[in-house]
Amino acid sequence: QVQLVESGGGLVQAGGSLRLSCAASGLTFSTYAMGWFRQAPGKEREFVAAIGRYSNTDYADSVKARSTISRDNAKNAVYLQMNSLKPEDTAVYYCAADFRGLGSRLQGRYDYWGQGTQVTVSS
Repeated sequence: QVQLVESGGGLVQAGGSLRLSCAASGLTFSTYAMGWFRQAPGKEREFVAAIGRYSNTDYADSVKARSTISRDNAKNAVYLQMNSLKPEDTAVYYCAADFRGLGSRLQGRYDYWGQGTQVTVSS
């Protein structure tokens, strides 16, 4: 079955950086678009970034200048590099896979989800 496993979260001071990873298995990874979403306490889950099967990328305005999404099809992995972290970046970060391969900001377009990794940014 399809599995998405996130890693790389943790506690970091404001201004610091983190690189989140998502390892995928059970799917033809190179044909899927991959997305990162996050959910802060008391808030709805929101779009962070996406990368399509052709490596086209999209970012939420709140992270665009500070983040890079990338993929390594040989390793079946997608990454999210986040710099200049802010306390408002504190959330559980989820990766998701979109069979259609185009990438989307819409959660409903994604077919598979990971369990999430906690990112906590202290001020």
